[in-house]
Amino acid sequence: MFVFTNRIRIRNDGQANSSRPVLLAGQMLERFAPLLSLSLFIGVWHWLSLRYPPFILPGPASVARRFLEKIADGSLPFHALVTLSEALPGLLLGTLAAFALGIPVSRSRLADRLLSPFIVASQGVPFIAVAPLLFIWFGNGPLTKVLVCALVVFFPIVINVIAGLRSAPQTLRDLFRALNATPAQTFMKLELPAALPFIFAGLRVGGTLSMVGAIAGEFLSADRGLGFLVNLGNSFYDTPLVIVGVLTIVGLALSVYGAIRLVERALRVERWAA
Repeated sequence: MFVFTNRIRIRNDGQANSSRPVLLAGQMLERFAPLLSLSLFIGVWHWLSLRYPPFILPGPASVARRFLEKIADGSLPFHALVTLSEALPGLLLGTLAAFALGIPVSRSRLADRLLSPFIVASQGVPFIAVAPLLFIWFGNGPLTKVLVCALVVFFPIVINVIAGLRSAPQTLRDLFRALNATPAQTFMKLELPAALPFIFAGLRVGGTLSMVGAIAGEFLSADRGLGFLVNLGNSFYDTPLVIVGVLTIVGLALSVYGAIRLVERALRVERWAA
């Protein structure tokens, strides 16, 4: 019996040792997957750039030189900060509006029937059609770009707020009612914690869309910002500058997404997902 047990143990140890390199290789591949995908993207980009004229598709090297030029003269950081100064307040304003409408809609059937058509209409009307009206009403200043951003991010956040606040189990609602909890206590200790995963999911989507709103506003009317920089490069057929602007926009969107994700992890929102 002792010998048989030892044979089983040796066999299991051998299987574990043989699978360990495979497991380590999988972990390394997962860790370096973003770097590999970026390298593949740059390689394909370089390969395609060799088959087209530079004014159509410049190579990564020429775009990198243009990027360093714009960093050195300070214009790229300036325009990036302008776009962020429009996108982040727009995200905040859209989030506040989403809570202001989402809370009553989630708690009252009457409010749901009254406000839901307007919430859906905010997404049904293309913001690119509404943006010119905002410029007519509020002028060409930064406030209009902030309002465009708020309009773009509002819908995904409010839908997640409503769904999250309604996701609290009915058994827990009955328990809070049996304990004579006030509506404020029910909201703060039950509904809001249950809604946090949904809210942060909406914020991640809204954070990336806020950049779309800011760029759209700058495309329509602006003398600064990354949208203006892309328009400037397009006017002079400066394709490397256009690509620099686009890649910077993507980088800012990823940064906003990552910052929201870090806050979500710091608050340990995942524990409320169940």
